[in-house]
Amino acid sequence: MVHIVKPGETLSSIALNYRTTVRALLQANAATIANPNIIHVGQQIIIPGLRDPNTIPYTIRISVGKRTLTLLKDGRIIKVYPIAVGKILTTTPIGDFVIVNREPNPGGPFGALWLSLSKIHYGIHGTNDPSSIGKAVSLGCVRMHNKDVLELGSLVPNGTRVIIVPN
Repeated sequence: MVHIVKPGETLSSIALNYRTTVRALLQANAATIANPNIIHVGQQIIIPGLRDPNTIPYTIRISVGKRTLTLLKDGRIIKVYPIAVGKILTTTPIGDFVIVNREPNPGGPFGALWLSLSKIHYGIHGTNDPSSIGKAVSLGCVRMHNKDVLELGSLVPNGTRVIIVPN
């Protein structure tokens, strides 16, 4: 997949967000990055090992205000799930992301499955507190009922686009 450099990003921060190494990014971008300390806004960076989201029929749309996660396939709504989102001081990030990896049974408050987003420390995950669904109570992650996150994870591959909007 290709990442477009945003203001304030470095090769190190991009590597962290996609759970890869600077070395892997340099190898994948050898033809376009001569100096790892010099990248510019708008530059295309190849992220090795992730499918291009445009080749995946699924898209996830998260509405923070409505507290819903909508799964689309080829632009059509497949299912709408209830979710919990970040609280006022630890809001859920708004923007376009992709699922970069997953971990079944991560333990603790993360429920049955963790789907990492391309923003370090954020993900879509299950919960050990199902009463939190529908509320703004997380540290910024998107919480789902365990059965729902397992269903979602069985459908969407790594590289799936995740669009998080305020409403």
